[in-house]
Amino acid sequence: MEMVALENQTITEFVLLGFHDVAELRLVFFVVLTIVYVSIVMGNVLIVVAVVSSRRLHTPMYFFLANLSFLEILYTSTVVPKMLEGFLQEAAISVAGCLLQFFIFGSLATAECFMLAVMAYDRYLAICYPLRYPLLMGPRGCLGLVVIAWLSGFMVDGLVVALMGQLRFCGPNHIDHFYCDFMPLMGLACSDPSVAQMTTFILSVVCLTVPFGLILTSYARIVVTVLKVPAGAQRRKVFSTCSSHLVVVSTFYGTLMVLYIAPSAVRSQLVSKVFALLYTVVTPLLNPVIYTLRNKEVHHALRRLLYVKLTKTLS
Repeated sequence: MEMVALENQTITEFVLLGFHDVAELRLVFFVVLTIVYVSIVMGNVLIVVAVVSSRRLHTPMYFFLANLSFLEILYTSTVVPKMLEGFLQEAAISVAGCLLQFFIFGSLATAECFMLAVMAYDRYLAICYPLRYPLLMGPRGCLGLVVIAWLSGFMVDGLVVALMGQLRFCGPNHIDHFYCDFMPLMGLACSDPSVAQMTTFILSVVCLTVPFGLILTSYARIVVTVLKVPAGAQRRKVFSTCSSHLVVVSTFYGTLMVLYIAPSAVRSQLVSKVFALLYTVVTPLLNPVIYTLRNKEVHHALRRLLYVKLTKTLS
């Protein structure tokens, strides 16, 4: 493995080192993460198919859930296949390909930050203002919120990647990570990355703390409203749902905040990669279960879809 280290020589490709720290477990990691990746894709595809095929699920909540599932299919597919390649062989990627991977993944992850906030706001309106909910969350409003979430992600990370594209990378060319993340790349730049770093820090503070704050506020309002209802199964169901949502959401935002707002808090690169696994693999695996697959309406839609397919096949 040749390392490019000449200051005047601009490199043309990077090598992703992945989990080289635990090389003896690479086959175990490969098998486990392959199963997890397939589960993520299948679970989220089932949600999208169920929402699209069932008229009963053509509501704002399921519209947002289908968009979340589509986001997670795309952004895990941007990172995980390259990570799996690294367990089997040297994972090389061109500089342009590296910036493109970061742009796509970062844009989708940022869009998810906004989408999760939209979903929490939707539940807040549905529970706290049930009579006005159909008016407040009409078709045009739902579409507008989703478009804003998607466009915001690509605009924010487009600016960051534009600044990264102006940097020179002249060696070494080894990225101690399983994908082209911002901080490891900045460590390899041989021109001044301070503008890109400061811009990313400011955007990270805004794009992480504002949506997360909105989510916490929405759930706090929901809890206050539910406490006014007499104790019973409905109250327990809402508390159970809110707590499971908050655990997954806090894991997603918390790890991103640590790595992008306070990266100095993580002194070990191995710990940084484990944190990255939480938002690239673990939360996309849990979200279909937490948000949708425990839902009776989704189960009914999937069973009905399976029944229709089997009927057509046998007839």
